[in-house]
Amino acid sequence: MLDACFPLWAEHGLAGHGLYHEALDLSHRPVEADRMRVRVQARQTYVFCEALRLGWERERAERLIKLGVNALKGPSRRADGLIGKVLASDGSGMVDAAADLYDTAFALYALANAAEAGEDHALGIAKEVLAAVDRGLADPDYGGYAESLPKGAHRLQNPHMHLLEACHALHRADPHGGHLARANGIIQLFTTRMLDKESVTLGEYFAPDWSPASGEHHDEIEPGHQFEWVWLLQRHAALTGEELHPDILKLYTFALGTLDEEGRALTTSLRDGTIVDASRRTWMQTEALKAHLAMLELGTETPCDAEAVRSFDILMDEYLTPEGGWIDRFDADGQVATEVMPASTGYHVVLAFAELIRVTGV
Repeated sequence: MLDACFPLWAEHGLAGHGLYHEALDLSHRPVEADRMRVRVQARQTYVFCEALRLGWERERAERLIKLGVNALKGPSRRADGLIGKVLASDGSGMVDAAADLYDTAFALYALANAAEAGEDHALGIAKEVLAAVDRGLADPDYGGYAESLPKGAHRLQNPHMHLLEACHALHRADPHGGHLARANGIIQLFTTRMLDKESVTLGEYFAPDWSPASGEHHDEIEPGHQFEWVWLLQRHAALTGEELHPDILKLYTFALGTLDEEGRALTTSLRDGTIVDASRRTWMQTEALKAHLAMLELGTETPCDAEAVRSFDILMDEYLTPEGGWIDRFDADGQVATEVMPASTGYHVVLAFAELIRVTGV
């Protein structure tokens, strides 16, 4: 991270007009685009917050954090205070202002980390965005938050998962701000609605009232998200001092059973563990690593230590480049299936390695 990743993205990841590039090509050069997703601005802001925490070039890191905060507090915000989706790369503003809970969650996560890093006004902006979320996205009838405006045909777990992560980060930056209460509400929704009681697997899509979706929307799940929830549930218990979620071991064991023979996390399975899509991306490996580390930290009687080593080796041997980038996607036959390195993947890589450092103390 210190010698390759942060320098690469600091040098080649800036697009001008106060924005971060969407991607580099496989030669580690910028891919020009006329649109930049807000989530990329948020995730790259987090990356340089972590760089600052790890002691990388303080002045440069602070400058890059400020750049991201400025993008999030200015052109990325709608008039109602919610976060939009896509910015024009020429700095002229939003080209897709649709409110989106996923992007909003990452904006909040970035602002919380920026506040911890000492960025002035970041916490105040986050509180304004949260107030807008409560006004415009909260669902008093069925719980949780609308994933988008206008509302979509399905309820989605993934944006709520990242809102939970943002609540944890906000609590660290603002311990008396009531953020754990919001987090507890999301945990309750996870337990009562998102988690299938029979198979103890995590759904992705739901009906508007949070009842189970039908067909493939019900049957197919993403093991990478199961791993991600294992990590989040462990972190939630650590932050709140509450008892560990009773299904965390079952979630982990199921996800563990979907790994391939070498320990790679794959894209999609059925609820009985049958693999539907054996393609694989970088983020799935990082979430598996984080889950293994969470179980290691809990001291469970699982093969988590050996699995953590396997996930780390897979990342280093197959996904991460010596120059600080990544091969983001492989198809089911193990062939490279991308021509670009999405900047958004950096959040996953940096967070997983930061957790590795924290848990192992190395």
